[in-house]
Amino acid sequence: MNWRRWLFGRRELTLALACVVVTLIFHFLSPYFLTAENLTTILRNSVELLLISLGITFILATAGIDIAVGGALGICAIFVGWSIQGGWPFGVVLLIGPLIGTGLGLISATLIVQGKIPPIIATLGLFGVYRAAIFLLLGGSWISGLPDTLGAAVNTTIAGIPITAIYVVVFYAAGWLIIRWLPLGVAIRATGGNERAARLSGVGIARTKFFVYGFTGLLVGFAAFLYVARYRNVETSTGGLVALDAIIASVLGGTSVLGGKANILGAMFGVLLVRLLQNGFVLIGVPSLWEQVITGVLLIGVLILDALAERSANDAQVVATQ
Repeated sequence: MNWRRWLFGRRELTLALACVVVTLIFHFLSPYFLTAENLTTILRNSVELLLISLGITFILATAGIDIAVGGALGICAIFVGWSIQGGWPFGVVLLIGPLIGTGLGLISATLIVQGKIPPIIATLGLFGVYRAAIFLLLGGSWISGLPDTLGAAVNTTIAGIPITAIYVVVFYAAGWLIIRWLPLGVAIRATGGNERAARLSGVGIARTKFFVYGFTGLLVGFAAFLYVARYRNVETSTGGLVALDAIIASVLGGTSVLGGKANILGAMFGVLLVRLLQNGFVLIGVPSLWEQVITGVLLIGVLILDALAERSANDAQVVATQ
């Protein structure tokens, strides 16, 4: 087997190599990048995006999209913050974010499945509604100065492993199991690959879409819980660009925006690459505007490469059948 085809045909390996190269470049440009403290900060700042990107990977695999996850994150965070202010029991505080997030995800699924609204239109509209709701709920101010009642949920270590890393591993292991081994994973990929053929084959299209949007909402709600536990405040801008970052990470990881393909491990490395780039740009003084330009160009470049690879594969298949 050609080693280049083996390496670059496996997106997670390519991204792992890219993470190493980016790390070395930023280490050369800034003495503060490759330090234990900064690398720990990068990993901590990746947790919420890792969870949301997992959900986005499921949605993209069905040929859907969810632009509203950022607004949903903000709304869930508000209710988590209010529950802490109200002195509610830990179990209630833990559950309220995932419950509300799941509900918001099911609203997206209802508009898409029952309302027959294209996913990008439905979720873009909901994003606007959610952002307005955040301002109304917060009254233009912040929830700040929350007590550290949730500190153990994000600062505990088990056998030297941060508990937040365990959360991520558990959810990603469950996601990998679903996609690779369960009939639900087959239904997800079939729905995105060819929805009409999947329906004729007996796949429950509506159930599948309700699951992926509901599951993503649950992940968003849990990410909101971790966000509030870590920062102990909720701002009006909470969750602003998380949808774009999650989509970039998932696509970088090898999940197709056209559906039918999901790469769980690739999404994880995609998140790490995005966070490494964002952190490095800050340290070397790249303005935030150019940071967004560079990540946007990176996304477009990956999409072009994927399209060229798909065309090449199709041409090779046509030649083989002649």
